[in-house]
Amino acid sequence: MEHVDGWPVYTIVPPQVRGAVVYVHGGGWVNEIAPQHWHLVAAIAAEASMAVTVPIYPLIPFGAALEARDKTAALVRRSIDRWGATFLAGDSAGGQIALSTALALRDAGVVLPRTLLISPALDLTWSNPRIPAVQPTDPWLATPGGKVLAEHWRGDLDLLDPAVSPLFGDLTGLGPITVFTGTRDVLNPDAHVLAVKARTAGVPLELCEVAGQVHVYPLLPTRAGRDAQRQIVESLRAAAPG
Repeated sequence: MEHVDGWPVYTIVPPQVRGAVVYVHGGGWVNEIAPQHWHLVAAIAAEASMAVTVPIYPLIPFGAALEARDKTAALVRRSIDRWGATFLAGDSAGGQIALSTALALRDAGVVLPRTLLISPALDLTWSNPRIPAVQPTDPWLATPGGKVLAEHWRGDLDLLDPAVSPLFGDLTGLGPITVFTGTRDVLNPDAHVLAVKARTAGVPLELCEVAGQVHVYPLLPTRAGRDAQRQIVESLRAAAPG
């Protein structure tokens, strides 16, 4: 572990490095990294032979979207300098940070080889008209709490700013995106909107949707979760250079 620009940052380095990933953990912007995140990070490092950088970013009420985006972007640049080709990944709240970061890097001329999102929070207005239909099936997330957290996480930015709600960003010119989502997740409707926007912008997007699965199911110790983790590792391994 080292401190980078005020953040604790962990890097897991396998014996042979064939690329790198910056992984941004979820937790609703209020919870620290969990054992399930470390299991996935370890699998990526060991099985895909990738150096994985894991930032421990400040949470509400000490952190906000703009700082998280900009400092994550700096860590991606740092990873590229150290390890070469670098992927960006994140789950839930970390997925929001990851896609916002990919957009900012694209604007700065850095196009990532792939951005991998697990149940990402994409629109912090929570305004998708399909959310109320999904809400009764979701045992984990609820719109009222999500709106409260969004108000804190946005800081001084508008909720529609792509640094807060990346769904409102222009996707043109992004590298390929992979999204894992379950149908019992209130964030699932926005994943479909992202897929449509990506297709319109000419951005390759793979939507890995599993019926009946809940929020961040790839992190769970279930058959569906294990299958998704294998898919994540295999996709990164296949895309790694060398």
